Amino acid sequence: MRRLRGVAPLRLKPQHYAGTMADWMPDVLGDEFEQLTLPLGQDDEGEVVATLVRALPQRSFWKRLLEGPLPLADVDVLYVHGWSDYFFQKRLARFWTSRGAHFYALDLRKYGRSLREGQTHGFVTSLTTYDEDIAAALAAIGIEVPPSDGVETTGDARPARARRLVLLGHSTGGLTLSLWADRHRGVADALVLNSPWLELQVPRFARETIAPFVGLQARRRPLDRAPQIDLGFYTRAQAEAADPLDPVEPDRHWRPEVSWDVHAGWLHAILTGHATVDAGLAIDAPVCVLLSARSTLPTAWSDELTRTDSVLTVDNIARAALKLGSSVTIERIPGALHDIFLSRHDAREDAYRRLDRWVAGWNAVETREIKGRPR
Repeated sequence: MRRLRGVAPLRLKPQHYAGTMADWMPDVLGDEFEQLTLPLGQDDEGEVVATLVRALPQRSFWKRLLEGPLPLADVDVLYVHGWSDYFFQKRLARFWTSRGAHFYALDLRKYGRSLREGQTHGFVTSLTTYDEDIAAALAAIGIEVPPSDGVETTGDARPARARRLVLLGHSTGGLTLSLWADRHRGVADALVLNSPWLELQVPRFARETIAPFVGLQARRRPLDRAPQIDLGFYTRAQAEAADPLDPVEPDRHWRPEVSWDVHAGWLHAILTGHATVDAGLAIDAPVCVLLSARSTLPTAWSDELTRTDSVLTVDNIARAALKLGSSVTIERIPGALHDIFLSRHDAREDAYRRLDRWVAGWNAVETREIKGRPR
């Protein structure tokens, strides 16, 4: 596994970051949200940390007594954001906690709450670097994961534990979690992917053509910047599509109007991930992929950008998603943006209905199967 210089491999156990009441601090989102800083050592740019945000079900004693357990009471959800992004979607967390799940969101190193002064935004040279961030987050949740060191874990039996794990990823986070789940088979019980960046926005042959040149540049000068092609239209589309019944106020320092610079080393990591997906993964958990019905090329502003994915080519993603594993559901949502859960009201409600239907079906089958296997 490639790592930034100066960062030692982590071998984490749950008690390392299980956290006391004093460790969890109030989060910037307020309300029921708390955060925990996960130290990850040092690299050439200084201190490296990830940040885990959590929201737990809010039920009174009497509700618990009278209504009994909620359907997802034994579920932990771990969310990972996309590029030039961080976690701020309260309603998405509450979708899960209202059904009994414990919700956790991970701001990866050099993103959002984890960004430190002088660091290169979001820069890594391999997506496997995030194995350390994810291991630290799962340790804090109470799940110990054997390090893969690039070797896939195999076996039919899932580790015995009392709770199930759902991985939830958006865009680049969806790519990262898909690759992680493939390397750590038997750990996740389900994946939910919100517009995962599984393929480049160009035809496959174009990716294969440019990949060697990007790889050469990444080896020689990994911090060289690619031309900026984001004109800020996606941020504008989100603002115009805002749902007054589900307001969000992202911090523009952590989620800028125009995305961060793309560096050669980081782009090489992404293209390597795309090639790995294209070769075929074998994720052993069911996967739900949520996508917009259409894409629009953001070369000039138009109202179409408020009803389509202007970041990815969704048809490419739909084809690539079929290579994730043997159980993949693809939901195409008319009128949705790249971040499905930031779309206009009707598309947003449609997305939550579809997610609810998939989760309910998955949970019903899982509940029956759990009775026949140790956990």
